[in-house]
Formats: sequence, C-alpha cells, structure tokens
Amino acid sequence: MLNKVKSPDTGNNHLLFDFTVDKATKTIFMIREFDAGLSLVWDAFTNAEILDQWVAPKPWLSKTKHMNFEVGGRRFYAMVSPDGQERWSVQKYTSITPKTNFKIFNAFADKDENTELEGSDWDYTFSEQKNGKTKVSITIYNESLARMEKLIEMGFKEGFAMTMNNLAKLLATLS
Repeated sequence: MLNKVKSPDTGNNHLLFDFTVDKATKTIFMIREFDAGLSLVWDAFTNAEILDQWVAPKPWLSKTKHMNFEVGGRRFYAMVSPDGQERWSVQKYTSITPKTNFKIFNAFADKDENTELEGSDWDYTFSEQKNGKTKVSITIYNESLARMEKLIEMGFKEGFAMTMNNLAKLLATLS
C-alpha cells in the first residue's frame, strides 16, 4: 500500500517535496529540492557542524557526540528535547560516492552507544538541477514493518518535513 504525502506549506512551493510510504516493501521514499548548489547541500548532510544546525525538528536540537564521515565510520548523535531529554542514534556509513551518494545504517541507541538490533538502511542521492538547485532523494528501507510504523507513529513524516524546511532556511543564509 502506497501512502503519498505532500509536505505542509514550506514557503518554497516552487521546490519539490515528496514523501511516499510503501508498507509492502517497508520503505519510505523522499525527494526534496533545495535552492542551493550541490556542494553546499552535500556539506549540509555530511558535516556535523552544519548538520546539527538543521536536522532536528524545532524545538528539538541535534547534538553530535562524534562523527567520522568515511566508509566504516559512524555518527553518534542525540535529538534533545526542550526539557533536556536525549534520544540517541548511531549511523554507520556503508558507502560514499563524493557529491552524489552515501548510504548509512541507522539504529536507535542508548547514551553509551548500545544500539537496538533492528534499524534502517538509508540511501541518499544528490543531483544538481537547473538554475543552481539540488535534488536530494532519500530511500529508507526498514528491517521490519513494525519499526517503520513506529517511526511514522512517532511523527517522522512531520518531523522530516520540518527538518527539510530548517535546511532550506539555513542554506539561504549560507549561499
């Protein structure tokens, strides 16, 4: 069953944003276009200092404890609530093709970096578009339907739309 959702008003209605859930394949597909060049968008996804400025849905914050962006490397980070509650995750980089693609395995964790057994495979593809825009396509394959449904139940769709809007605003200040 496909569930296709358009994002809430981003203030950038001329930029593409698509979010599709395919329960049969346990996969989420997202496409987002940004009004910024490929190098800057790539850096926003691969540099912890920039990533922490946009990747958490407001009023949450992102806090990267460590990040080693290389094949076999990891990013260990927390989403921090306004009252200081931390939700930790680990991303393991499984493939990197500079400026075009990287893949990670993502799993929830505790503060000591112990991960849950189940996780999801994320595949990010970057492509330069006309007029200096960049399109980012993200595919998230979940090891179980239950995990994917838990993510969606936790507000992943709405949170993801917020983070993409955060990034669009940040890129406008960095361009």
